[in-house]
Amino acid sequence: MIRFENVSVTYRDAAAPALAGVDLHVPEGELCLVVGRTGSGKSTLLRAVNGLVPHFTGGTLTGRVLVAGRDTRTHPPRELADVVGMVGQDPQAGFVTDSVEEELAYSMESLALPNPVMRKRVEETLDLLGLAELRHRPLATLSGGQQQRVAVGAALTAHPPVLVLDEPTSALDPGAAEDVLAALHRLVHDLGMTVVIAEHRLERVAQYADRVVWLPGGGQPPVAGEPGSVLADAPVAPPVVRLGQLAGWEPVPVSIRDARRLAGPLRDRLASPPEVTSPGSAEVVRVRDLRVRYSTVDAVRGVSLSVGAGERVAVMGRNGSGKSSLLWAVQGTGKRSGGEVAVDGVDPAALKPGPRREAIGLVPQQPGDLLYLHTVGGECAQADRESGRPSGTCRALVDRLAPGIPDDRHPRDLSEGQRLALVLAVSLTPSPRAVLLDEPTRGLDYPAKTRLAAALRELADRGHAIVLATHDVEFVAEYATRVVVLAEGEVVADGPTAEVVTASPIFSPQVAKVLAPEPWLTVADVRTALAAR
Repeated sequence: MIRFENVSVTYRDAAAPALAGVDLHVPEGELCLVVGRTGSGKSTLLRAVNGLVPHFTGGTLTGRVLVAGRDTRTHPPRELADVVGMVGQDPQAGFVTDSVEEELAYSMESLALPNPVMRKRVEETLDLLGLAELRHRPLATLSGGQQQRVAVGAALTAHPPVLVLDEPTSALDPGAAEDVLAALHRLVHDLGMTVVIAEHRLERVAQYADRVVWLPGGGQPPVAGEPGSVLADAPVAPPVVRLGQLAGWEPVPVSIRDARRLAGPLRDRLASPPEVTSPGSAEVVRVRDLRVRYSTVDAVRGVSLSVGAGERVAVMGRNGSGKSSLLWAVQGTGKRSGGEVAVDGVDPAALKPGPRREAIGLVPQQPGDLLYLHTVGGECAQADRESGRPSGTCRALVDRLAPGIPDDRHPRDLSEGQRLALVLAVSLTPSPRAVLLDEPTRGLDYPAKTRLAAALRELADRGHAIVLATHDVEFVAEYATRVVVLAEGEVVADGPTAEVVTASPIFSPQVAKVLAPEPWLTVADVRTALAAR
């Protein structure tokens, strides 16, 4: 169905090709998972499938890409629209209508399908992806995760034989991600659809993959094969694979079910998990009876929360539970309908922009909203000036989070993970007393997440308060000291990470699922315990 024949892609003025020597065959009815470090060329490979590379992005493509027998060099994206459905990293960038139902129907209207067919497929997709309650909602009022489900649905309604998805679960809560991936799995197995997915949250997707393509980057050709064997050698792999390697399991498992079948002897070898205590310290952020209401929707309903110096708090909950609204209201520029907020005793809403940045920083779900200059170097220099920090402070943070980004690169030309790293660096440059992050690991590979965790942990150790809204249960297990769970704008759980996440199969990390009932959370915890024995 998809064939790459010695394909290389080099963008203008690039020092090295984004892709090099790609020879790949994806047969009909297969789910292919593309993995690699941030900036390794995953998005380029996906866009080459529907002709966006090079017809839209520019650059030079050598070799040949065939999709259903059509050569993408002679067939631009419009001539592949009936064959390939595409869902990009940023759902908003692909929307062309105003409401959920209209967006689901648009791709079919473009193909001139009859109205009865369109109506039937819209209804099927609404049910398949759990969007029925949102059918009449304006797209602008949806949460990031809800928008992502709509984007996947809009691609599915056209019934393309090939579906290409770039980070399709990055903004979805764990339950919604499972629903979307299970739906794709059914389409692959029942209808013979060919699906190509690039994803950093491999713990969600690897178990569904028929094959994995690892892009090493740096001009090296990709490695393709059976998921377990490829991921075992790749620098990016889900925790269950790393746990299997640590325990010496053969073959290396990629699913929780397979790992649990092998985990009995490992559980017997492990002592009780170490006790983890949350730091007791002076209060930095105080929230009392906070309420946020949009028209007839109560997004936040009387939330009270206290975060101390050195605490690392993760706010979790399904899409639309009020996480983003809570962060913006606490930061001071978002809507509030009632309640009180104080950072070191002062309401951020009463501060001017400069002092507010030093009191509290917020990294939004759409990091590009904070970027307005033409180069990475310009953004870093501006952040240093606005924060009164020595020259090079922001640049050093960028290099720590995502090494290798040139100063003269335009922010819009960065990958999603690189753009996020730049915005994180800009926001952290003033070293605010409280740091709020909305989905900070979206688009980051595992090594980048580890670097982010180290940077935020260092801030917390210096007495800063950290609050992050996230669906990334593995990052929470590695980093957070405390978890707050929201549902319909209300706090339904608040406690130490190990207690909260292991109490729910939805929010539980892979290691905890494999080694249950003992509350082990990370591979690092297991490695430390085994070394101690």
